[in-house]
Amino acid sequence: MAELPADPTEPELVPVPTTGRTFTTERRVRWGDTDVDGHLRLDATARYLQDIANDDTRDAGHDPMAPWVVRRTVVVVRRPIVLGEVVSLTTFSGGHGSRWAERRTRLVGADGGLVEVAALWVFLDPATGRPAKLTAEFHATYDEAAGGREVKARLQHGPPAEGADVRPWPLRSTDLDSLGHVNNAATWAAVEDELSRRGLRAELAALEYPDATSPDDVVELRCTVDGDVASVWLVADGKVRASAVVRTVPA
Repeated sequence: MAELPADPTEPELVPVPTTGRTFTTERRVRWGDTDVDGHLRLDATARYLQDIANDDTRDAGHDPMAPWVVRRTVVVVRRPIVLGEVVSLTTFSGGHGSRWAERRTRLVGADGGLVEVAALWVFLDPATGRPAKLTAEFHATYDEAAGGREVKARLQHGPPAEGADVRPWPLRSTDLDSLGHVNNAATWAAVEDELSRRGLRAELAALEYPDATSPDDVVELRCTVDGDVASVWLVADGKVRASAVVRTVPA
């Protein structure tokens, strides 16, 4: 996956492969997935991505409960997906490192919506919770589609800017997953909420996780907007737990 600078330009995304494993499913966009303008929200998109990743894992005969956590996600909204639209989601491997892999997902709406996503997932040892080497089973299933591409897990975003707007971001029990972390979709909800408050929506968004957010964290949301670029940080105990850089358009 191409680097995403602080002033984001569209990254080069790996196309759907002609050989190797791909997995496709469909779902209809429901009321709970959209904003007030009927566009598919970022947090709903993240849920779609989590669901198809799990469905693909199960369909491939792998353990669907194996622990993976998201390190970085880039979402490119080429044309907004809207309420009621039937979406075809195709996912495949965009490359990997020793302990992580990029999952590409392409969302194509029946009414013309199109969203491209590249997400870097880190594989964890279930006993220690530490990053673990990808298994032989993983390589046998996904290497052909990846085509020998290697991806890095290095994060790109800088620290919170001086003078950023600051407000609390209270955590809810419904934000947590079974690992005891704030779920990826819940983090995207914070970004979506901040954009909505400012009358903006995402055209290109990159979300990174320098650290996990825990249930007892007291989180504050910091944000700056420079031209059409919004930057968002979720901070607890002086540490950035998640950050997003978003190229925006008016909502």
